[in-house]
Amino acid sequence: MAMNGCVDLRSDTLTRPTPAMRAAMAAAEVGDDVFGEDPTVNRLERQAAETMGKAAGLFVPSGTMGNLAALLAHCGRGDEAIVGDEAHTFYYEAGGMAALGGIQPRTLPNRPDGTLDITAIEAAVRAPNIHFPVTRLICLENTHNRCGGAVLDAAYMRTVRTVADAHGLAVHLDGARIFNAAVALGVPAATLAADADSVTFCLSKGLAAPVGSVLCGGKAFIDAARRARKQLGGGMRQAGVLAAAGLVALDTMVDRLADDHDNARRLAEGLAGMRGVTPAPDAGRTNIVVAALDRDDIGVDGLVERMAAEGVRFFGVGGNRFRLVTHWEVSADDVERALAAFRRLLG
Repeated sequence: MAMNGCVDLRSDTLTRPTPAMRAAMAAAEVGDDVFGEDPTVNRLERQAAETMGKAAGLFVPSGTMGNLAALLAHCGRGDEAIVGDEAHTFYYEAGGMAALGGIQPRTLPNRPDGTLDITAIEAAVRAPNIHFPVTRLICLENTHNRCGGAVLDAAYMRTVRTVADAHGLAVHLDGARIFNAAVALGVPAATLAADADSVTFCLSKGLAAPVGSVLCGGKAFIDAARRARKQLGGGMRQAGVLAAAGLVALDTMVDRLADDHDNARRLAEGLAGMRGVTPAPDAGRTNIVVAALDRDDIGVDGLVERMAAEGVRFFGVGGNRFRLVTHWEVSADDVERALAAFRRLLG
């Protein structure tokens, strides 16, 4: 199922809508969503909220907007959010929390498993002092992108919740790939979101819808986030044509994520046998494989370039690390083709 003759492992955002999604989009009943009158969007928001175990949902154009709307709803200008130094909200969202929300990120080191040290979280909470920003929020990510698709389990989420409650803080979960985590752990996504006040998840990654994410939380929180979405330019009109694909994604694309995990595991196992390549711990537990390349004859940039010439595309992610992401348009045969190309170059 190579895309345009290429095995494209750059990201699961490359997935194209399924035929069922295209049919649903063409047939979607629509209305003006800013007026709350698009029945398909309303249905998606209800189903998403139920799936996450929350009271309400908000359809947004992207996960980045969903995360920012959540931060704007949780925090005021000059407040502080505790966040991992490898987190998507800190690393890949253009500084939006600071630039647009006046929210100060308090970064803590992400451990290799994607978690933040509980003692460090507690130590980062500001004491009441007019000189300090006010700590309002703890931000987590599941699965964790830059930690190789690492999974945060429910026990960890419960521990963070205990800390948050002790200090009167909210918890936001960037669950862009929370369904990958749920499938890997064999639990409902709602179990992993239960101890978060708010959670985003992407429809346009492993679930293969063309556009959109959903932010879920309490009713009052979603009302505030809806206002933030409007301020950010995310109010959409006849958005049911997009939401229809999201409904198909939720109904048909979650269980099959296990296939992506199997393919990622095969990639990780194959790379582990190659000279100078070290996959990260637990690489391939979900659909992301991060590996380090330590060789004198070729670096990551050279490897990316030469593999592209072999018809296999992926990214370097800093230093000597590179990332491969499986998705529904990468088959088991594509994985073997990619590994064969790696073997030709790396031995």
